[in-house]
Amino acid sequence: RFRSWKTTIWNEEAIERTLKILWYYRRIQSLWERGEVLLAVDEMPNLQVLERAAPKQLMRSGQIERQEFNDHRHGTIILLAGMTLYTGHMWAECLDKNDGEHFRPAIRRWLHPYSWAKRIHIVMDNWSSHISGETTEFFEDLSPRVHVLLTPANASWLNQAEALLEAFGERYLVRGSWCNRPAMIQHILDSTRDYNQHFAHPFDWQWTAHDFLYWLNNTPGLIRCKT
Repeated sequence: RFRSWKTTIWNEEAIERTLKILWYYRRIQSLWERGEVLLAVDEMPNLQVLERAAPKQLMRSGQIERQEFNDHRHGTIILLAGMTLYTGHMWAECLDKNDGEHFRPAIRRWLHPYSWAKRIHIVMDNWSSHISGETTEFFEDLSPRVHVLLTPANASWLNQAEALLEAFGERYLVRGSWCNRPAMIQHILDSTRDYNQHFAHPFDWQWTAHDFLYWLNNTPGLIRCKT
């Protein structure tokens, strides 16, 4: 058994970003009640479209499920997913490329149903398509109505959309078999509707700013930096 980790350098900017995101997480309901929406977005890049070389042999009495090891590969898919934190509902699009040119139009389509909202706050990580010059200008044009909350570098676990994608992948994508890209894309879109109908719920986020500061000040081995 082993564990892996990412090292976050806790400088002033990283601490400020974390405290800001945790502040919003504690106020999801009150923001909603006054017409403000808190969203989160993340990607699953390079999802392989795999077709098993032989049909799966299903579980039966006395026999575990069995799956052919070899597969045929039909390219990759970039899954872009968003989450409405008040309801837990998921939005998804499959992009051809994981870059700003494809990211920005998808975000505009995602935000369209929230035309009623007074303000929209979006939590996302520091992927290049999120912080490129063109994307920064894109969000500046939408400001102040649209407000971006970036996670610290190597701390995307603060993004609830990352947890959503992990759960979604485990339920709907693991052990799948697809004969081509359109088949997998349709499966993802159908699975998103199924998730929203049967499983979507707000995450019970317990970690507060107080918890974070206590952890920061009492955990040995953390990398701290003043700049």
